[in-house]
Amino acid sequence: MGKVKKWLAAGLVFILAAALVAGCGKSKSTGGSGSASDDPIKKIEDRGKLVVGVKYDTYLFGYKDPKTGNVEGFDVDIAKAISKKIFGDKVKVELKEVTSKTRIPMLQNGDVDMVVATMTISPDRKKVVDFSDVYFDAGQSLLVKKGSKIKSVKDLTKGTKVLTVKGATSGDNVRKAAPDTTVLEYENYQEAFTALKSGKGDALTTDNSILYGMAAQDSNYQVVGGTFTKEPYGIAMKKGNTKLVKAVNKALKELKDSGEYDKIKNKWIKE
Repeated sequence: MGKVKKWLAAGLVFILAAALVAGCGKSKSTGGSGSASDDPIKKIEDRGKLVVGVKYDTYLFGYKDPKTGNVEGFDVDIAKAISKKIFGDKVKVELKEVTSKTRIPMLQNGDVDMVVATMTISPDRKKVVDFSDVYFDAGQSLLVKKGSKIKSVKDLTKGTKVLTVKGATSGDNVRKAAPDTTVLEYENYQEAFTALKSGKGDALTTDNSILYGMAAQDSNYQVVGGTFTKEPYGIAMKKGNTKLVKAVNKALKELKDSGEYDKIKNKWIKE
């Protein structure tokens, strides 16, 4: 029995050693934080496409043309230009629709690599996503029907109704600026604009850049009162994707330094 026990013990030691070696090999291939599998840029290159979340309902920034089916606008062109700077022709850009309500969950779930969608940089958002440097300076304003008695945020008194969208900062901002007004929130900007045109509200509030797009679609409406907030737009990425954030910031700087950024902006934004 003594020899049998020795053989069994030796066999057990061999099995444990083999398992340990296999485990070490596996950990090297799947890697820790420094492995290739955790490199966001390498992942995108291997996939062959950069998935970008953009708005489909925000004229001039991210808008799906119902006639052509094409998604176009300032945010779309900025996303494509950034991709070109980082990846060259190796990676294609795939656009996915996001709304103010869905863009952070889609980013956190890995449905998109980045969000370029009129997204204001705020302290609360910086807790859950990483932002690039500011790529567009906007400010919140009001859109009203021409002839409206509302000329500025000071005219939003008790009995007035202001429309905005869910998940945007504009709802909280207008509540602070005009606490007596009633705020109604919709799923997206087209729904809110339709509601304004059908008389369900007295004004629509969001960033002036977006409102200019609405006014360009319907000359019966105008932007009034200047701005009552500062809304710096940033490109959002998943928390911890430091390498991708640095690459995006480098690309943005190169676009601005070369004049390409101004060409894209002037193509879409005419105040």
